[in-house]
Amino acid sequence: MRVIKTSIIPHKPIFVKVKNQDHDLDYKAICVFSALGFFLDTDTYWLDEKVLPPATINSIDDNDFWINSKPWFTWHYTPQKIDLRTAVHQFSNLFEKIVEKQSKNRKVILPLSGGLDSRSQAVALHKIEAEVESYSYSFYNGYGESSISKKIAERCNFSFTDFTIEKSYLWSVIDELAHINQCYSEFTHPRQMAVINEVAQLGNSFSLGHWGDVLFDSDGYPKNLSDEELLGILKKKIVKNGGIELANALWKNWKLEGNFETYLDKRLSTLFKSIKIENISARLRAFKSLYWAPRWTSINLSIFEKKHEISLPFYEDAMCEFICTIPEEILADRKVQIEYIKRTNPSIAKILWQDAKPFSLYNYNLAKFPYNLPYRVLNKSKRIFESLLGKKFVQRNWELQFLGKENKRKLASYILSDNFNKQVNKELVEKFMTLFYKNNSLYYSHAISMLLTLSVYFKKTE
Repeated sequence: MRVIKTSIIPHKPIFVKVKNQDHDLDYKAICVFSALGFFLDTDTYWLDEKVLPPATINSIDDNDFWINSKPWFTWHYTPQKIDLRTAVHQFSNLFEKIVEKQSKNRKVILPLSGGLDSRSQAVALHKIEAEVESYSYSFYNGYGESSISKKIAERCNFSFTDFTIEKSYLWSVIDELAHINQCYSEFTHPRQMAVINEVAQLGNSFSLGHWGDVLFDSDGYPKNLSDEELLGILKKKIVKNGGIELANALWKNWKLEGNFETYLDKRLSTLFKSIKIENISARLRAFKSLYWAPRWTSINLSIFEKKHEISLPFYEDAMCEFICTIPEEILADRKVQIEYIKRTNPSIAKILWQDAKPFSLYNYNLAKFPYNLPYRVLNKSKRIFESLLGKKFVQRNWELQFLGKENKRKLASYILSDNFNKQVNKELVEKFMTLFYKNNSLYYSHAISMLLTLSVYFKKTE
């Protein structure tokens, strides 16, 4: 027998077998996956296979069967009586200690964006004088996010490389991507797959800023919400556009008993109620960290890890334990990270913050009407002018991978294949293709991505 201890937020799944279950596809779990974009709790594609839960100590027998699981950490909300200044000081000490340990004797590869998480990493790495090669990427004909990243790199004296995510790259890497993430995430989300071979040449260790935006923010929900209201809030956060519609169709396609949405609501309610935290914002953060982070965010970390070791300062157990002690009113509006950056490296704080364009961390409170009106008018005029010239502005990866005649042909070769249509009725697939290409590409892009993912998985297992 062996014992496996999982992290508070695991960065990769550990699969185990369970006894007394047939090796059959878990169609109910697959329907949930189709609605959310991630498998819920310990679910996998198969009834006799599960993923070890976060923050647990697990006993596994000699035949790799899962015997039992005991929690070693439970998410809680035990706020200290502190002010923002003290919270920032505590965060600074912990964050820089983690980053220094993770970057020691390494040539760090740092993905930069226009947000706060990678900016916080850049500030810490610069302060401890780590060896860093940074990069960013933008979509072909997309917003020039790299312009913000480049300024951050320059002020930290990091080398910087700018990459472009090109059209139709997916079809040349889809088999490799399916092998890496095992089809536990749809394929248009991990845009890093387009440039990972070039990025990997920059150094020997990735420092990734995932989950900082969830830990260091608060929604500020009122007390005394009903169970129905809480379920509605939770579903609004995690259910993808078109996801319920696709899951309902698959549920009927596989002739499953009952009703999909009733099944989903019961499972979500049970998991949410099992988190014994009174504060709603803190409980939502715990839910996301237990079920969303390890089963969605973590899945495509495997793309980075295929090339080099990875470090995730916001995933560290100590960071999760720390966040349980910070008052929600201090976490709200990203104040801790904003003040950390301003106090540690003011020049970085003066650079435009993407979420508050065209303002910086010193005046982001002006990112509202009427102060941002000139920027909005100018930006819209630019978009209109470019559209008249025939330039389509790209905001999402699926636009580059699914739209256009050749992309449509490639997509159809997967989701309208004879093999896939043995599992999922051809008329169902054609319906969603029509909804995507003729009615509402934005709303149904997730459904199309999930159908593609399922088609590749079923092809792998035929």
